[in-house]
Amino acid sequence: MTASRVRQTLASVASVPLTLFGLILVTFLIGRAMPIDPVIAIAGDHAPPDVIARVRTELGLDKPLPVQFAIYMGQLLHGNLGNSVMTSHPVTEDIARFFPATLELATVAIIIAILIGVPLGVVAAWRQGSRFDHVVRVVSLAGQSVPVFVLGLVCLLVFYAKLGIAPGTGQIDVAYEGMVPPITGMLVLDAALEGDWDSFWNAGSHLVLPSLVLAYFSMAYITRMTRAFMIESLAGEYIVTARAKGLSATRILWRHAFGNIAVRLVTVLALAYAGLLEGAVITETVFSWPGIGLYLTGSLLNADMNAVLGATLVIGLVYLVLNLLADLAYRLLDPRVR
Repeated sequence: MTASRVRQTLASVASVPLTLFGLILVTFLIGRAMPIDPVIAIAGDHAPPDVIARVRTELGLDKPLPVQFAIYMGQLLHGNLGNSVMTSHPVTEDIARFFPATLELATVAIIIAILIGVPLGVVAAWRQGSRFDHVVRVVSLAGQSVPVFVLGLVCLLVFYAKLGIAPGTGQIDVAYEGMVPPITGMLVLDAALEGDWDSFWNAGSHLVLPSLVLAYFSMAYITRMTRAFMIESLAGEYIVTARAKGLSATRILWRHAFGNIAVRLVTVLALAYAGLLEGAVITETVFSWPGIGLYLTGSLLNADMNAVLGATLVIGLVYLVLNLLADLAYRLLDPRVR
């Protein structure tokens, strides 16, 4: 590894704490600027003034804003995100309990999006200007245009209420709740590890509809980016040379053209995965999926600012880490960047 490459890697790693500090600062200021009083949420609307003043003092909200931020940073350095008003538990425990469900949903969604989106983008670029290409472009455009809550509600109406071929909302039927002991927090995986196949299939059926809805939007982005990369790659001189050598269309398409864009797709897929983790809020709300998105929504409705700030920071941190890993993978896999 050269000295310049080491410096670039260290610079990328060093940018994470600075970006995280900026995220913490912005999140803290937004939390203080919101027209929601956490003291009222804790003490109640009809609490006497002396109780409100005491709670405000206990929370440190009577101190100047810089002092409040310093106290908040000190708590974060000790891994303390405060207690949730909604659950009365530490926010860190709540996030550890709710985040695996979001991770399960986003992981299944990104796998579906990759398996469908990448081949669609490759074939659409190969047949650029054809009817198939136009259909793929329309489907991709619709995927990035239709609001997720609209598609989610339509899917519930059609497949659950009308056709009855999909289960309702939630992560599992009521009859199976509590039957699978939490191991990883991802219900389908835990049921498989325990060998409880009835719970496995029931939880898996509940996972299908929200994961497909979430995957559609990520698939649209992946398809469009793959198509754009492939069109550029297919216009290269090495493709003309490969055709002149008489190589098969399949080999030219997948080994030469796609192989040239595979490294750039790593960044696209990592960012798409991060987007699913942070963008599952609306999907989880529509399908009552017990993930961090539903937790964040409930916290907002209950003016639970500790939970809101904690969940926002965790989602932002995940996004930063995935972005950093994609950047490092890009530099390791692409010799032109070294």
